[in-house]
Amino acid sequence: MINKRLLIKNLLAHNDENSFYDKKLKLNLSEKEGKAKFLKHICALSNSNPKNNSYIVIGVRDEGNQIVGVDFFDDSKLQNLINAYLENPPVVSYENISFPHLPPNRVVGLVTVHPTNKGICRLRKNIWKYYGGAVFMRDGSISMPKDSTDLPEDVNSGIVKAIENHSHNNIGLTLDGVFDFMNTREDLKPEYKVFKEYFVMCWAGKQKRVKNTTYYSRVDIKLINEQSQIFYSEFDEVIIEMTEDEFVITEYINLGYDGENKYYPFEIKKYHFKESGKYHFDCKLLFEPPIFNPSVIDFLMKKNVNLLLKLQHKETINEKDARGLRDLPKTYLLSYLNGYLDALNQLKQAKPLLKGYDKEVYRIYKDALRVIRKVRYNND
Repeated sequence: MINKRLLIKNLLAHNDENSFYDKKLKLNLSEKEGKAKFLKHICALSNSNPKNNSYIVIGVRDEGNQIVGVDFFDDSKLQNLINAYLENPPVVSYENISFPHLPPNRVVGLVTVHPTNKGICRLRKNIWKYYGGAVFMRDGSISMPKDSTDLPEDVNSGIVKAIENHSHNNIGLTLDGVFDFMNTREDLKPEYKVFKEYFVMCWAGKQKRVKNTTYYSRVDIKLINEQSQIFYSEFDEVIIEMTEDEFVITEYINLGYDGENKYYPFEIKKYHFKESGKYHFDCKLLFEPPIFNPSVIDFLMKKNVNLLLKLQHKETINEKDARGLRDLPKTYLLSYLNGYLDALNQLKQAKPLLKGYDKEVYRIYKDALRVIRKVRYNND
């Protein structure tokens, strides 16, 4: 099994950006331009590497290959975006890979573009300044439009195979990974379980009992064999279940207003481990948004506007206002899910005010956008 941290180090150490490997400081998939550029690179890497994996490493500065990391990116619907815009799309995975020198909330993103035998990959429809039908390939370190519809000769498989072979795990790396996890998460009661005598899954988090159910928040979950990580913030709540073959994480979202909240199942993630030394990871959105009376939504929208005006005019924020601002991102989320599409625009416009007001409220803001993004991709 490939240790993804070693793989990233080997890619950075021995290769400039080329036809099977690219690196980025960050991704911006919230804007059309960012989506278009990402799709261009996926298309180009897929076409230039029909018989081997290709990679994009996220969170690296060009100057000196400095690893600075990015926020955790948890978007299980990335494949939906690729399928919607690319013809003959490759299978693409995104993993959060931890590095010891980075802060606990920062990781390196690893995008793997798996080889496909479907034929030439091209844009299915227009996006940003790229036209439907466009074909991209790698020209050295650059993704370029090409007129040719023939796949290039395979020249990278041997190189990529050698890099991957040098990135395999061993018992020392596995043990070091387990001890490091158990020591650094000591305050969150870390646990581990070995599946099929091979896979080591570690997890830790804050526990809370609600009506005989144990929820975890601030959860850190790591498949030690690959150094791949799943993280849930202080504001996420999950239930962890396991059998001899599976490790299952069900995320719940707590929605409501004025203290009248309820838990709604949001997403389920499953690791299914096999005797063959392989595993399958599956993710499914479960969310069914609560429906509120339109008069309630109108009230919440007006309340949010008034609170933002207070922030804008730098008026005194009392305790009631502070509670309202903490609820504001999720009440905008509720409004959007109930058909008030302008709530998303208002929420985005509130970003600088919320960011300047309070770090905790700003984290809730980012979490609300994450939920909206997942729901939108799932509907697409």
